[in-house]
Amino acid sequence: MSSLTPPCEGDSSTPRFFVGARDDETDFLESNMNPDEVDFYEEEEDEDEEETPPERQIVVGICAMTKKSKSKPMTQILERLCKFDYITVVIMSEDIILNESVENWPICDCLISFHSKGFPLDKAVAYSKLRNPFLINDLDMQYFIQDRREVYRILQQEGIDLPRYAILNRDPDKPDECNLVEGEDQVEVNGEIFPKPFVEKPVSAEDHNVYIYYPTSAGGGSQRLFRKIGSRSSVYSPESSVRKTGSYIYEEFMPTDGTDVKVYTVGPDYAHAEARKSPALDGKVERDSEGKEIRYPVMLTAMEKLVARKVCLAFKQTVCGFDLLRANGHSFVCDVNGFSFVKNSMKYYDDCAKILGNIIMRELAPQFQIPWSIPTEAEDIPIVPTTSGTMMELRCVIAVIRHGDRTPKQKMKMEVRHARFFELFEHHDGYKTGKLKLKKPEQLQEVLDIARLLLAELGTHNDCEIEERKSKLEQLKTVLEMYGHFSGINRKVQLTYLPHGHPKTSSEDEDARKDSPSLLLVLKWGGELTPAGRVQAEELGRAFRCMYPGGQGDYAGFPGCGLLRLHSTYRHDLKIYASDEGRVQMTAAAFAKGLLALEGELTPILVQMVKSANMNGLLDSDSDSLSSCQQKVKARLHEIMQRDADFTEEDQEKLAPTNSSSLVNSMETIKNPVKTCDMVFELIESLTSQIRQRLEDPKSADLQLYHSETLELMLQRWTKLERDFRMKSGRYDISKIPDIYDCVKYDVQHNSSLILEGTDELFKLSKSLADVIIPQEYGINKEEKLEIAVGYCLPLINKILLDLQRTHEDESVNKLHPLYSRGVLSPGRHVRTRLYFTSESHVHSLLSIFRYGGLLDDSTDQQWKRAMDYLSAVSELNYMTQIVIMLYEDNNKDASSEERFHVELHFSPGVKGCEEDERAPLGFGFRPASAENEDKKTDQGSLEDLCKVKGTDEVDRAILMSPLPSEPISIHRKSPLTRARKTGSMEVLSETSSKSGGYRLFTSYARQPSDMKQSGLGSQCTGLFSTTVLGGSSSAPNLQDYARSYRKKISAAASLTYKDELLSMPAVKRFSVSFAKHPTNGFEGCSMVPTIYPLETLHNSLSLRQVSEFLTDICKKFAETHSRGSAGMVYLYFMIAV
Repeated sequence: MSSLTPPCEGDSSTPRFFVGARDDETDFLESNMNPDEVDFYEEEEDEDEEETPPERQIVVGICAMTKKSKSKPMTQILERLCKFDYITVVIMSEDIILNESVENWPICDCLISFHSKGFPLDKAVAYSKLRNPFLINDLDMQYFIQDRREVYRILQQEGIDLPRYAILNRDPDKPDECNLVEGEDQVEVNGEIFPKPFVEKPVSAEDHNVYIYYPTSAGGGSQRLFRKIGSRSSVYSPESSVRKTGSYIYEEFMPTDGTDVKVYTVGPDYAHAEARKSPALDGKVERDSEGKEIRYPVMLTAMEKLVARKVCLAFKQTVCGFDLLRANGHSFVCDVNGFSFVKNSMKYYDDCAKILGNIIMRELAPQFQIPWSIPTEAEDIPIVPTTSGTMMELRCVIAVIRHGDRTPKQKMKMEVRHARFFELFEHHDGYKTGKLKLKKPEQLQEVLDIARLLLAELGTHNDCEIEERKSKLEQLKTVLEMYGHFSGINRKVQLTYLPHGHPKTSSEDEDARKDSPSLLLVLKWGGELTPAGRVQAEELGRAFRCMYPGGQGDYAGFPGCGLLRLHSTYRHDLKIYASDEGRVQMTAAAFAKGLLALEGELTPILVQMVKSANMNGLLDSDSDSLSSCQQKVKARLHEIMQRDADFTEEDQEKLAPTNSSSLVNSMETIKNPVKTCDMVFELIESLTSQIRQRLEDPKSADLQLYHSETLELMLQRWTKLERDFRMKSGRYDISKIPDIYDCVKYDVQHNSSLILEGTDELFKLSKSLADVIIPQEYGINKEEKLEIAVGYCLPLINKILLDLQRTHEDESVNKLHPLYSRGVLSPGRHVRTRLYFTSESHVHSLLSIFRYGGLLDDSTDQQWKRAMDYLSAVSELNYMTQIVIMLYEDNNKDASSEERFHVELHFSPGVKGCEEDERAPLGFGFRPASAENEDKKTDQGSLEDLCKVKGTDEVDRAILMSPLPSEPISIHRKSPLTRARKTGSMEVLSETSSKSGGYRLFTSYARQPSDMKQSGLGSQCTGLFSTTVLGGSSSAPNLQDYARSYRKKISAAASLTYKDELLSMPAVKRFSVSFAKHPTNGFEGCSMVPTIYPLETLHNSLSLRQVSEFLTDICKKFAETHSRGSAGMVYLYFMIAV
């Protein structure tokens, strides 16, 4: 190889960095051209340094398109590479690369060349063969990188984990590779089945139009990814059908919790990793003030470093980028990009130049007899930040949350004996467990087909052997035909095998019992999350950020910034679990949207962020199969509630042995249960009569009720309750009381515009009955409550216990790399958040365990006594009920000390009722025991005061808390601020500072007047939170600039009245959502969104050992008596996949 060492008077030893070669410079590269005509950088040298001209310069040629070769990362790295005394860098101009023959290209000893759009790879290969330079990145392998099929083939050969996939080649010469069968919720590619969600990738790596298809149970449609355009990288589309032209790779979708990891290698022994928000999540690209996509460096596990080494060697690309998906405790490679540099990391630029220089010198220095040896350096010591002073570190937040507002649940039971139902049962393997749940569209279609067939036979053959009643078959058909399409979210059919038929138990089973086998068909519909429920969940998620202390510097004092900063800098390990009910999953997705300030549809968020936890009953329960204890409890409950007499003290002892004040109050309101049921029945009859009259009125013909319900559907649900509530014997079916309350609560809240007489009275009476029946169905005395509770919650208790004990993070989470992070003062700290969304049964059960399991003695612990009194007064665990456990660590305490870890227990009964309940209990506020300087002052201060940082040089307080008092904090009985009296808006946030001590996290004010909506804090807070986002983001637009201007606005409003000032303070974490103009898709203005009760502290001075021993004892005590628990298996599973 010839060298390029142009003479330069007086400074021949200075390495040259040629930034390009113009058309008139190309001759110089082959001959002795005047150096004044060449643009190059010269590195400054100390004047005192002795000039020792090198014997030989190694020429490193850069052959790439101008956009790449003159990019900022490339320039930064080449400038550093030139600091090697024996290396000169030459950048070939784009004009030469495209228009000159390879014989006229500059001669170099080492070539860095890579393909991008428009680059002539064939010419680069020809040049390599002609000049035989040392190649940093192999050129022939770059052809393979352009074809995703070849990339996957090579990855598979190397034993690197990748998602399960199949290739659809639409090639006439390969007909056996073009077999595609598309179903509604799956696709079959050459015999390989991929249920939705799945990914569809074009085989060409240059085509970035990757589609993700979602199942109908999550809302269907697809997310369409593309090369970034401005602030977007994907859009949601309602289209659910796969593309019919072109060749594609179909692969299993990997749930990554909304985060992608990009890995950059420089040789086989170096890998830098960065995490960013997944483009499939909401399609918004988060950019910094300079317009660059925001990413944060993360640490790779030992296994991932081995994968990086394998990728680098397999593709023969020294500098190589690839995409890593972290899902289910494993890491999968899903794409290899070839030559890629990290952007905006000085440490990476230093490392990359140093490694490349060493590689080049090691390869070529001996060949050119250049004296050089590889320098050895001490390995970087990882930074382990410690907490200073007596600050406490938030380590874990666990929340169990009930779903949001829903449509009334409805159920129909019928016993079936027709052969077609048995065939269906057998076809779906129902005999294995004796039970079958049908939710998928094709399964529901099978049931509908049978119903249609049987109804047709009934119409033509009166003597045919069809035992199903025509009315129920018609109802089955009508419900399954609703909406014009199937969705597992709002309808399901359950079949249970009955070897001796179904016993006669209610008015629904009028036929005499038969001894022959039968199937109990249970049709369930309704129970969908309403638009109001979505708003509740999203706003609660937004408010939930305030559970986390604020950020540092300019972020201090702004609600929720601490959590968003924590999450965006990859110091937040978040996992969201939900039961398999559609309303629960959609609640979880809406909550995540608010919590992490995401945008767009819920479907992509649901698929990527929410884990379905239907395993060993973690969050699901079979409400149709009751334990023997529950059956006994329900029988006693029926017996007591069927007595036609006023409740006596003896009845009170039988029905409310726990002396719950809410139960006693309800019994006093009911007095005579039978007479109250009579009144309820009469009101239902009146209600159905009024609805029928409305139906006959022509003006009501096109009347649309809430959530697209019609008067006919409303009449159907009320007539069914009317028919089922009073049995033919004249007795009442008490189990229908919750359904009656459910329906009237829904109509009072959402359909009040109908102005039906008697609904308020029906609501009041049914609520009193429901307030007795619902909590007592989960046990009447303490022992029964505990036994039933553990039956529901044993797997969940084990999981919570595991969450609390796993205080040291596992390697699978995206952890911030301390050596590469900028602007994060505590990069080593990590907070674990686990959110469990479930139904009423699990919330009742978990609360019963804390109340009756013996966690503390309320006779000796006054704080616990007050908490028990408060819970006793709570009559209903409504939608969005929350049970929250927070774990803190004091690093100044000895590791074995009981004071090292501190646990707090908080609770909210969820949304407020339709009418303000005068008996609603007043709690004692959200009172973390770690309020700043609590032992020195009585004013606990606002959340802003807690979050405020006095200077930018202080430790990052995104996850720090202040010292613990030695004694539990005294709690005042009255809230310093008034509560809302109207339920016209969603107002969920924290109060300002209270002079009497304490602050609330989620409290509500009266609805904002219309003249304040534009200028008040509600709109400003919404703006503040909607700009911050998940995954590798601090904010966009710049939150710091916003914060400064926001403070100016507040200070300029000094002349406001006290009330206006109160509503304008940044410490007030308040969101006011106008029910008529809320941005949530599908929100309907005919309904109001109730406020949510404040989060109240039950106890703030628990030790981790106390809580762990309590939960462990509960598990041991009841595990043996509950065969459904399988606690050991749950524990083992979550040890692996938590």
